Amino acid sequence: MIPDQDPALRNGDGATGVRPEQVGWFRFFFDDERWEWSDEVQIMHGYEPGTVSPTTELVLSHKHPDDYQQVATTLDNVRRQHQAFSTRHRIIDTTGRIHHVIVVADKLQDEVGTVIGTSGFYVDVTPNEDRTQKQLSEAIAEIAENRATIEQAKGMLMVVYGIDSEAAFDLLRWRSQEANIKLRLLAERVVADFVGLSQVEPAPARSAFDNLLLTADQRIVSPHETNAG
Repeated sequence: MIPDQDPALRNGDGATGVRPEQVGWFRFFFDDERWEWSDEVQIMHGYEPGTVSPTTELVLSHKHPDDYQQVATTLDNVRRQHQAFSTRHRIIDTTGRIHHVIVVADKLQDEVGTVIGTSGFYVDVTPNEDRTQKQLSEAIAEIAENRATIEQAKGMLMVVYGIDSEAAFDLLRWRSQEANIKLRLLAERVVADFVGLSQVEPAPARSAFDNLLLTADQRIVSPHETNAG
């Protein structure tokens, strides 16, 4: 199903009321190569919300020259294979500033289940890109000890992606709504997955956290299924 825009990612006051967002959503429709960017993704690229209609050419024009081919190849594979994906790369906004971003996306389906595109989110991780795997593992372990479940999940997203509390909640709620899973159940799964991954030796690549977040809903057993046996 095509999700409605998350109210947490809307701001009716225009650019002056939008905080410097670190998380935003996008959609890409295969048939007509049509893109949709949330206000937050437009801001990441240096545009005032509502002033740009993104195209594939525009999307690729913002990729850092050293990352351009990687992203172009990923996009081509997504078109041909209709697959989920995650990528870490750099974009250059309209002022020339370089942003390190994570883009994670799943299949976008219509009402009858046909894959018509891809839908996902951008996470701007520029401030904390230099955080080490060891620091991530230690921080996740500490968070898991002292907070309620949703706060644990938020804290782990803040650590892994270098984002603030509001952005972490936006991201968690986006996945909850996209997967049609209750926020608490999703948070429990994210916490369990991230704690487990943080204990793996040698330390996994951070793209492994992307994959766990993207697929968390697939590992949630509903109470009905649990009680069936």
